[in-house]
Amino acid sequence: MKKVSILPPTYLFIFLILSIFFHFLFPILIISDVYRFFGVIFVVMGILLNIWADNIFKKEGTTVKPNKIPSRLVTKGPFQFSRHPMYLGSVLILLGVSITLGSVSSFFSPLMMFLVLEKKFIPLEEHQMKKQFGEKYLIYKKNVRRWL
Repeated sequence: MKKVSILPPTYLFIFLILSIFFHFLFPILIISDVYRFFGVIFVVMGILLNIWADNIFKKEGTTVKPNKIPSRLVTKGPFQFSRHPMYLGSVLILLGVSITLGSVSSFFSPLMMFLVLEKKFIPLEEHQMKKQFGEKYLIYKKNVRRWL
C-alpha cells in the first residue's frame, strides 16, 4: 500500500482554514442570511457521523487510519449506507461551514476535500480492503455506495 503522510483530519483542518480565509478574502455572498443557519445542521451531521463511525471502529477493534491495515470489515451503523462515512462527515462539515459563511469562495474547500478523498485516499483504501477481505468486501462494495 502506498504510504500516506498527511491524513484526512489534517486535510479537513487545512480546508476549514482555507474556507474561512477565502470567505474574508473574496466575500461574494451567494446565500442570504435567512438560509445560512442551515449550515450548522450540516456541520453537526458531519461531526456526529464521524463520531459514530469512529466509535464503531473502536468497538470492532480495527484501525481508522487509512495507512494501517484493517483487521475487520465494518458493515454496520453508518457503514450500511456509505462505505466511507467519515469522509462523508468531513465533506458535510466543510459544506456546512461554507453554507454558514455564505460566500461563493468558501465552497472551494468542500469540493477540494471531496477531490482529495476521491483521488488520494479512497482508491488506496478500497484496494487494501479488497486485498484484505476479498470476496466479502466485493459483496459489500456491490451493495453499499461509496458516498451515499
